Amino acid sequence: MNNYRFQSTTEIIFGKGTEKDVGIEVAKYAKKALVVSYGQPFEQELMTVIRDSLDGQGIESFKLNGIKPNPEEKKVYEGIGVVRENEIPFILAVGGGSVIDTAKAIGFGAKYDGNFWDFFTDKPIKETLPTGVVLTFPATGSEASNGCVISNKELGVKRAVGSPLIRPKFAILNPELTYTLPAFQTFCGIVDMMSHVMERYFSNTTKTDLTDRLCEAILKSVIRNALILLEKPQDYDARAEIMWASTLAHNGLVGTGRSQDWASHMIGHELSAMYDSTHGATLSVITPAWAKYVYNANLSRFVQFAMRVFDVEYDIDCEERTALEGIRRLEQFFKRLNVPTTLKELGVESDEKYLDMAEKACRHKPIGDIKKLDAEDVCKILKLAE
Repeated sequence: MNNYRFQSTTEIIFGKGTEKDVGIEVAKYAKKALVVSYGQPFEQELMTVIRDSLDGQGIESFKLNGIKPNPEEKKVYEGIGVVRENEIPFILAVGGGSVIDTAKAIGFGAKYDGNFWDFFTDKPIKETLPTGVVLTFPATGSEASNGCVISNKELGVKRAVGSPLIRPKFAILNPELTYTLPAFQTFCGIVDMMSHVMERYFSNTTKTDLTDRLCEAILKSVIRNALILLEKPQDYDARAEIMWASTLAHNGLVGTGRSQDWASHMIGHELSAMYDSTHGATLSVITPAWAKYVYNANLSRFVQFAMRVFDVEYDIDCEERTALEGIRRLEQFFKRLNVPTTLKELGVESDEKYLDMAEKACRHKPIGDIKKLDAEDVCKILKLAE
């Protein structure tokens, strides 16, 4: 196990009706708030509850609507302008990862005199406005993470930045708020949270039994409850398990003491940037292809994954068959969720952009941990994903 520091300061407020207390939570920090949301009709009832709660605490609220999946830099600029013009000291995100990441970027962008995109090219974040979350789409774990991902359409890239300063102060998690999610979005979110665990689980660090077991427990719980949601989309208990798993998958806990991979995410980000694909759908395509390409670099880890997560029986004559069966079951699970498992299903019909995406994913240096990958390797993974 490696040395590490771990701190997760986001207060989790979980359960039915908890969104009604959002005004009380915001009032601990400010009397003005920018409310960032999708601005879609399905949110109207929730937004009324939030507005009433803020009004009840005497909090003046301002709106920033129209956030889309794969959040773009233009909405961040717009939000920074609203914050500065109205001297707003707090940002409330109502939605999923794209909304939360937009709110985070507005927070550190508003405290900086230059272009906020500088932070996505290795400038460290030194200060930010506080943020809070009412989560409606469990997937990215951004409600309690130190990360933020934004797409830059002008540059044609999708980039991430991380800092403990940008963890939200609180996150309100009511599983009932996820009932209206379409099935595709629900299951893409489930792929995303599983990927957050697997990016940490597939590590070359040894002697990490506790975090291995934590990873495996989250994955097995997500798999079990995802299958329940296939049959009963409004099962509260299954929704609750999935929502909490999303947070635990990406608040840093299961990555303590170990190196991490993140190659699948970096490749997936470039697919999202190039084709505007749903993030979770890029991961359901890339993760199995990545696994097929790298498993021999740490065979024992993939054997353990197969046996502990998918209950594959150990093949005493051929460990490789055990590992490959685990990968096959992962891919079959994604198929049961009706999410894409090939680039063709994702809408990518040719390989003419593979090299461009591969070079952007690698950014002139190898990526990954289980196996170091260069642009040529990434192109081969993309070919496997066809």
